[in-house]
Amino acid sequence: MTSSAYQIDSEDILIVTHRQSPVQNLTLAEARALFAGQGDPSVQVWVYSSEEDVQEVFDQFVMAGLSVTSSARVAATPQQMSDILVNDSNAVGILPRHWKAGDDREVFAVATVPVLAMTQGESLGVIKELSACLQK
Repeated sequence: MTSSAYQIDSEDILIVTHRQSPVQNLTLAEARALFAGQGDPSVQVWVYSSEEDVQEVFDQFVMAGLSVTSSARVAATPQQMSDILVNDSNAVGILPRHWKAGDDREVFAVATVPVLAMTQGESLGVIKELSACLQK
């Protein structure tokens, strides 16, 4: 990394379903199997593109080198993922906790990860002060 990084918060990454989904609380093995395409065929798995940070965390902590099923649908944004999970009772997907709506259900906590503020080079002046403030 050629930039400076400052941890300003942390975020829980979750597997989330619609309230009426047949998917209940999952173990790690069950989550991995579901997203690998070995779960209930009526459940529609939703992910992000592979270069998205949330997807990278999910792949590292859940998939552990396995591929997500080729039938997974791809959400462009957490807002789109949240909307899908609230409106489709057969959908299951990945959300940062702060995107979780009241009408969906957490079924597995993937990981808690740092939220980083990144700057080009060493922070100076107002950027240094802002970074310090955000870290508090």
